[in-house]
Amino acid sequence: MDAAPQGCAVVDRDAVARRDVSRDTFGRTIDYLRIAITDRCNYRCVYCMPAEGVRFKPHEQILTFEQIERFVRVAAGYGIRHLRLTGGEPLVRRGVAELAGMLSAIPGIEDISITTNGALLPRYARDLVANGVSKVNISLDTLDAQVFRDVSRLGSLDEALAGIDAALEAGFSTVKINTVAVRALHQDFLGLARMSLDRPLHVRFIEYMPIGDEDMQLDTDEQGSCGTFKDVSTWSMEDTIPTDELRAAISAAGERAGLGPLLKADRRPDGHGPADYWHFAGAQGTVGFISAMSNHFCASCNRLRLTADGCLRPCLFSDVEVNVRDALVAGDDDALRAAFEQALRIKPDAHHTAGTERYMSQIGG
Repeated sequence: MDAAPQGCAVVDRDAVARRDVSRDTFGRTIDYLRIAITDRCNYRCVYCMPAEGVRFKPHEQILTFEQIERFVRVAAGYGIRHLRLTGGEPLVRRGVAELAGMLSAIPGIEDISITTNGALLPRYARDLVANGVSKVNISLDTLDAQVFRDVSRLGSLDEALAGIDAALEAGFSTVKINTVAVRALHQDFLGLARMSLDRPLHVRFIEYMPIGDEDMQLDTDEQGSCGTFKDVSTWSMEDTIPTDELRAAISAAGERAGLGPLLKADRRPDGHGPADYWHFAGAQGTVGFISAMSNHFCASCNRLRLTADGCLRPCLFSDVEVNVRDALVAGDDDALRAAFEQALRIKPDAHHTAGTERYMSQIGG
């Protein structure tokens, strides 16, 4: 068997079990694929990458739209029904709406969503909807303009808010706000949750996760394999606010503000994520919590991730990846099928360690 590119698992075709391949070895249905279409971003958020950025992959090592489409056609044959386009910042890659149109035409694909920082949505939102993107997640960690600038390093709060307005006006079926809760940032969590009151916005608070570290150095080889890293982790659990603590704080603040407490939602927005949803009485939207650290949802995980450089990642918190780029370059659909089945076979039951070698922008948010 040939040696695998550094950083990726070997695909042993003979060892791949023939079974219901829309399920992994723990019986979970895998029907959701997150696709990072670029590792580049117009922000440098403090929890995502260092101030100087990361060493981006050369363009020739990033999957083409045609290669992404080819992979999704194979994945759809295994029961993948839901796609999410991510980055980096997906909207910095030219032609993303056209890619969405290509993917939405694939038999078996039921819906496409996108995660973005929102800055470019006023320019692209309508085109995305017209090309089959039905849902959008917009990152927003604060409503304080200076804190926003400090967190994003390059971004503008006004840009992000304009992106939210554009998303609602463009007609996405679901608009979610993603807020990473970081204790050191002293965020106005009630102010963010209030955004769900008067408009159909679904504000979701995400526990801060140990994804990458600013002391890591990407070491790329000439063949464009998945890369290796030097890990000198400085991430601290002290910055993670457990969901139970945060929900109680927002609920109490809501009562003090005359909104009443958070109530358990009897409905949830369309989507395929793991959030637990609540709401204020009479609100048009919801307040969700994603407890990646304090209450693992691995038992119901339904997803795989395709990185921009062509690695299939079975678990966000595991650095084991299956190389699919070589098969895509070769146009070998049999090898793609073997790689997909391998990813299902090695998907872990849960994440057992904290921390990853890649930054979030290099994995796909």
